[in-house]
Amino acid sequence: MFSATHPRFGFWAVALSFTTAMAFTTVPTPLWTLYAQHDRFSSFTVTIAFAAYAVAVALSLLLAGHLSDWYGRRRVLMSALALEILASVVFLVWPSLTGLLVARVLSGLGIGVVTATATAWLSELRGPGSRRAQIVSTAANLGGLGLGALISGALAQWAGDALRLPFLVFTAALSVAWVALLAAAETRGPRLPRPRYRPQRISVPPQARGRFFAAAFGAAITFAVFGLLTSLAPTFLARTLHQPSHALAGAVTFTAFATAALAQTIAASRTTQQLLAAAIAALLAGLGLLTIAVWLPAPSLGVFLAGDLVVGAGSGLMFKGAIATVSDISSQEHRAEALAGIFLAAYLGLAGPVIGLGALTQAASTRTSLLIFRSAPRPRDPRRHSRAPWPAPATPPRNRNYLSRTAATAQWLRRHPGYAPSPRLNSAR
Repeated sequence: MFSATHPRFGFWAVALSFTTAMAFTTVPTPLWTLYAQHDRFSSFTVTIAFAAYAVAVALSLLLAGHLSDWYGRRRVLMSALALEILASVVFLVWPSLTGLLVARVLSGLGIGVVTATATAWLSELRGPGSRRAQIVSTAANLGGLGLGALISGALAQWAGDALRLPFLVFTAALSVAWVALLAAAETRGPRLPRPRYRPQRISVPPQARGRFFAAAFGAAITFAVFGLLTSLAPTFLARTLHQPSHALAGAVTFTAFATAALAQTIAASRTTQQLLAAAIAALLAGLGLLTIAVWLPAPSLGVFLAGDLVVGAGSGLMFKGAIATVSDISSQEHRAEALAGIFLAAYLGLAGPVIGLGALTQAASTRTSLLIFRSAPRPRDPRRHSRAPWPAPATPPRNRNYLSRTAATAQWLRRHPGYAPSPRLNSAR
C-alpha cells in the first residue's frame, strides 16, 4: 500500500491529477456542435460559454492561485479537484445552455487553482530547478488539454450517448485522481499564524515595461489561437470543410496542444530570442495555412491539418518565450507577481478575441471571419522594446560603398562620443 512516504509515487499522483483536470477542461470541445444542435444555439453562443471558462480561470488565478502557499498543497489541490468533479456532474444533469455556463464557470474556478498549485507541488517534490518537473508540468498542462478533446471525440464518435458518456468517464477519472493525492507528500504545510487574505499581486517590471507588455501581448495571441482551436475549429470542420466527425474535431485539438508541448520540450535549450523568432514565423505561417485551407475553391482538410500542426508549434514556442522574457526582466522577489500578469493577459486573450470571432461569424461567413482573425496585429519580439542605456542623438550614416560608410561612421562617432548602440537598432539591421 502506498502512502505519503513514497515520494516517487506521490510525484506521479500529482502529475496524474494535473493531467486529468486539464484534460477535463477540453472534453466539451468536440461536443460543441452537438450542443448547438440540441439547444439550437449559434457559434457565437458557443464562444460565450467558452469565454465564461476563461474569465473564471483568470479570476481564480488572481483570487486563489496563491492560497496553497498558506493552506498547504494537498488541501487546496483536492478542493480544486472537487470543483472539477462538481462541474462534471453539472454537465451530466443539466445539459441546457444555463447548465453549460454554470459548469464552465465551476471548471474555470477550479482549474486556475489546479494550474498554480500542481506546478508548484511537482517542482517541490523533485527539488528546485528539476528538469523532469518542468517537462512533466508542460506535458500535464498542454498534453492534458489535448488528451481530453481526443478522448471525448472518440467516445462521442464511436461509443454513443455523446453528451453523457465522456463526462461519466471523466467523473470517474477525476475521483481516482482525487484519491491518489492522498499518497503525495505534503511539501508546504499550513502557515501559522495565517496571513491576512489578499488577492495575488501583479507587478510590471518598471525598468522593462515595453518588453513586459510585448510578452503579455504574445501570451494573449497564443491563447487566442488556442481558443480558436478549442471553440470554433469544430464548427469550421463541420460547416466549411464538411467534416462533421467528432473524433476528427478532438484530434485537431489534440494535435495542436501535443505539438505545442513537443516544441517546448525540443526547444528547451534555445535562447529567448531564438524561441520568439521561430514562434512568430510559425504562428503567421500556421494561421496562413488555416485560412488558405478554407478559402481554396475546394476547401482542403490536408492544408487545414498542416496549419494546425504549425500553429500548435508556434503557440508553444511563443508562450515559452513570453514566460522566459518575464523571468529574465523581473527580480526574484517579484517574479511570481510578474508571471501572474502574463497569465492574466493570456486568459484575457483566450476570451476576448474568440468572442469577437464568434460574433463576426454571425455577420460574415466562417471563411471571412477566419481571414480577419488571421489579419489581426502580429506578436512582436519583446527584445525590440528594450530601451537603449541612454537616448542616441541620431543614427550613424549608411552609405552604399563600404569604405565610405566606414569613414563616415568613424567621423560620426567622434562627434558623438557618448553614443551606445541600441538593442532595437541592432535587431533591426
